[in-house]
Amino acid sequence: MSQPLILLTGATGYVGGRLLHRLEAAGTRVRCLVRDPQRLRARAAAGTELVAGDVLAADSLPAALAGVDTAYYLVHAMAGSAGFAEQDRRAAHNFAAAARAAGVRRIVYLGGLGRSTNGLSAHLASRQEVGAILRASGVQTIEFRASIVIGSGSLSFELVRALTERLPVMICPRWVRVPAQPIAIQDLLDYLCAARDWSGTESAVFEIGGADVVSYAELMREYARQRGLRRLLIRVPVLTPRLSSLWLGLVTPLYARVGRILVDSIRHPTVVEDPRAARVFALRPMGMRDAIAAALRNEDEECAQTRWSDALVAAGRQPEWGGIRFGNRIVDSRAVRVAAPAAAAFAPIRRIGGARGWYAADFLWRMRGFLDLLCGGVGLRRGRRDPEHLAVGDVLDWWRVEAFEPDRFLRLRAEMRLPGRAWLEFSVAPAPAGTTIRQTAIFDPAGIAGLAYWYALYPLHLWIFARMLRAIARQATA
Repeated sequence: MSQPLILLTGATGYVGGRLLHRLEAAGTRVRCLVRDPQRLRARAAAGTELVAGDVLAADSLPAALAGVDTAYYLVHAMAGSAGFAEQDRRAAHNFAAAARAAGVRRIVYLGGLGRSTNGLSAHLASRQEVGAILRASGVQTIEFRASIVIGSGSLSFELVRALTERLPVMICPRWVRVPAQPIAIQDLLDYLCAARDWSGTESAVFEIGGADVVSYAELMREYARQRGLRRLLIRVPVLTPRLSSLWLGLVTPLYARVGRILVDSIRHPTVVEDPRAARVFALRPMGMRDAIAAALRNEDEECAQTRWSDALVAAGRQPEWGGIRFGNRIVDSRAVRVAAPAAAAFAPIRRIGGARGWYAADFLWRMRGFLDLLCGGVGLRRGRRDPEHLAVGDVLDWWRVEAFEPDRFLRLRAEMRLPGRAWLEFSVAPAPAGTTIRQTAIFDPAGIAGLAYWYALYPLHLWIFARMLRAIARQATA
């Protein structure tokens, strides 16, 4: 209790969620202000305090800010209705007044880069207005202004990914050549954490960015290079924000309203002109190439740590036709409940492949293995080391064991020839009157060829994987 208490708003968002995990890992006392605490409980550490409240409801803020030393203000209404600027303004006034009344020492706020002399979009202007409202409260406010954030799951990175993965030939309007100074999510978090312990006593605005000044076009070219894709960018002299937003809505995960807000902001240069932040905080942010590599690498780790079927089964839903999406990956998950203990349920999973086969349509597995051999792949000829036991690193036909927890979890990584990367996961978990067996197929397509491969074979995969899971369930209860 002797540690200063930190209040975090926006913990269910992208930056806020990452910052929460960083603070928890450092052993920080954290309180989160969230509209629905249940939505965050499963992702927060046991010691993290969750308080129900809303920055638009002034009467919910005093309890959340009581005893707080530093408050992180990471909320904004980008995806809101046409009145988002007024919502942001009212929320900032509410929070500033409550923080002053509670005796908060410091507010840390994340805004957006851009010079007002160049004319700002409504979104960027609103972000900077919020910073001014917080500073005017009399509570010391540290405002960081950032450009594009590069990290797996960030809005800008998902835009770059979707455009590059899905379009071999891209029509590029003028805004894809506007200069920006992207920052890696890891470096952004470093700045946010450093602000808490900064020795300064006055409010300040710090412009932050990575080591490179680039455009969206350059980001797409670098992403394509790291993914091994060939892409052609064709410039066009004009494409209005409205047309651009509709275009983005067709080929990316963004819907038109968010796309238009984003394009309105991208049209303005977002480059660091005041380098003071690098001196004050002694941080050396990485460049674009390293930031993209880190985003792709971290996505692999997050994908491996996530149990897709947990959310699907808990909600009682099956995945949509073609699978759900996580970043660039397509995920297809299904589950079955069996009247057997976990060890019995996992036994047929542990024995899968090799001479025993794959429990469903083995002739199709052999045919796919033969085609893989013709293409120079490994086929099914490798079998498995031991018919009963598995270990991480073991070969299992054309798969390799990437993760293994006895009687609980198995993840296989495909080593056959594919236009992308693939994993197959099995897990078991206790359930009322038995055990739930979960099967998840994950595919990371390489461009259009990868997407075409997935959707062309998906009906066949759906039939095979469903039969396989039913056969495993029968074996578990035999």
